[in-house]
Amino acid sequence: MNEVATESKKVHRPLGGKPVARRRNTSQLKSVPQQRSMREKVRAEAVSLADTLDRSRPLSSDRLEQEARGLLDTMGLDASYLGFAMVMISNEFWRDQLTGVDFSRRLLLLPHCLKHAEGCPADYDEFGLDCRKCGACTIADFKVTAEDLGYKVLVAEGSPIVLKIIVSGYVDAIVGVACLNVLEKALDKVLQVGIPSIAIPLLSSDCKNTSVDDDWVGEVIDLHREPPKIQTRSYVPLLRSAGELFQEEQLDHLAGRPRRQNWMADSSKRAGANGDEVRKEDPAVKIPGQKPRGGLLADPIASTEAIGFDWLARGGKRFRPFITLASYDALQGAQATLPEGAGGKIEFGDSVRRVAMAIETFHKASLIHDDIEDDDSHRYGIPSLHRRHGVPIALNVGDYLIGLGYRLVSRETKDLGPACVSEILDRLADAHIKLSEGQGAELTWRTSENKALTPLDALKIYALKTSPAFEVALYAGLRLAGPVDSYEKMITSFSRNLGVGFQILNDLKDWRGDEENQRRSGQDVLAARPTLLLALAIDGTEAQQRDSLTQMMSQSERSSEDLFRIREIFDAVGVIEKAETLVEKYRYRASDIADSVENADLKQVLQFLVNTVLDEPELAEAEKESSLLPVIEVA
Repeated sequence: MNEVATESKKVHRPLGGKPVARRRNTSQLKSVPQQRSMREKVRAEAVSLADTLDRSRPLSSDRLEQEARGLLDTMGLDASYLGFAMVMISNEFWRDQLTGVDFSRRLLLLPHCLKHAEGCPADYDEFGLDCRKCGACTIADFKVTAEDLGYKVLVAEGSPIVLKIIVSGYVDAIVGVACLNVLEKALDKVLQVGIPSIAIPLLSSDCKNTSVDDDWVGEVIDLHREPPKIQTRSYVPLLRSAGELFQEEQLDHLAGRPRRQNWMADSSKRAGANGDEVRKEDPAVKIPGQKPRGGLLADPIASTEAIGFDWLARGGKRFRPFITLASYDALQGAQATLPEGAGGKIEFGDSVRRVAMAIETFHKASLIHDDIEDDDSHRYGIPSLHRRHGVPIALNVGDYLIGLGYRLVSRETKDLGPACVSEILDRLADAHIKLSEGQGAELTWRTSENKALTPLDALKIYALKTSPAFEVALYAGLRLAGPVDSYEKMITSFSRNLGVGFQILNDLKDWRGDEENQRRSGQDVLAARPTLLLALAIDGTEAQQRDSLTQMMSQSERSSEDLFRIREIFDAVGVIEKAETLVEKYRYRASDIADSVENADLKQVLQFLVNTVLDEPELAEAEKESSLLPVIEVA
């Protein structure tokens, strides 16, 4: 269709209800209008449309897509401009709120491809390109102008670093410049959490000799006005609260560190008269187990606490304690999601925060044990605990964290009441047992001579290994707010679908590698794990290929050549596409369950979890949605 807008009466269609069942592949829908006049017309239409939207809650991706399709229909434009229209609508939805954020609390995200590919003299420092000594390209213009205003500027691409910056509390708004492909990947989750963002698309996606509407970028960078009266609810404060639980001050306050005090007292007694040999550093600040200065070793009894607390403070998304805090807040009126000017506040008592911390403590313990059983080399981008300290110490630290988790809850009887505490502890114990059963089934399969594996077998293992952690996190938050009899069935079924879908996504992620954890592609196969992908391959191959697969999985080790052959079989059977389809089925099922919840604030939290935990922008195309496998119900 030609780039000609048709004059027609604009109709705003109120939308709501259940999300779209399938996140369609929109790679063919990311064209940018090449005529400046057409870009301006789409932008103007987006301004008018945004004025009709309720800005009290963030737009979901599905809602944004539907609004964009309506805008294109109204203008008579081709669907290939869908991505551009979505960005324009989102920009106008957030514009007033972004320009009300102080410059010092904004992040400018710029792409590498705007710089001159050849002859760029700028050096990289820890924050990206240092452009002040150059000025030869538009990156320098934008970067220097923004930094002079007080912006934080990052010349990089990808959503993980941006989300980490937001959750860490460094910025409250984002201006991003990128191609539509990158914008979808980098800003999708950012928009979901509800942080003001404006994105200016590059005019091409070929990563060479590209350009952007410079005046649009300059306009947004310079804009500043008073915050608007109506501000959008956001999960950023709750995400930050979950992360803050594991900062040193909060860890000390909520969990206590008795052994650290004993260690310091013991060190003082053993010091020389002038005190030169007393170790001044907190043993948890350095890598636990290191030999301290002055030749003294830390109190061996204190070492378990030091290593355990250091591990708790390590990376991770803190998503499980977030679920506990967010679900509790939802039943308390969702005050934590309101902007400060609209009465928003976060007032979680210590008892609530200790329960949320306990959820993460159990999760961290399970990661230690899982890394040992799988002999994974890295976690959070550093050597895994058993690689750093040895298997016996790592096992013991995992056990210590389990005990710490139970204690964090059990000692809150006075504030929470015996019924609440006993029911949360019972759910924790149940989750612990299910996790062990699921992991035990996986280990049994790995040591068995019979490598037969059906998709149903793999999904049952997933339902036991992954879902209980989501279930207990959700249950704990709701139970802290009061009795949960009316939510019992929902908690179990929602968490099962969320957890199984999440684990399948992890399987898919394994074949793309994991830069954050320094994992190479195909690690699950090399470790002989019973994944759904492997089960789908065994189930869908002819006898000869099936025998070849099971034989390779029965070997004590698998080579790079074996990995290549297994991937060839996966591709021949269409394993990746089948797994992607299953993710969408679990996503739809979880969304359907969330939509049935009457409490609007809790419904919003559950839909946010679906869109965040089970988010995969580029999944299989709609025509691949055949009934390959059922969504199972596991008792």
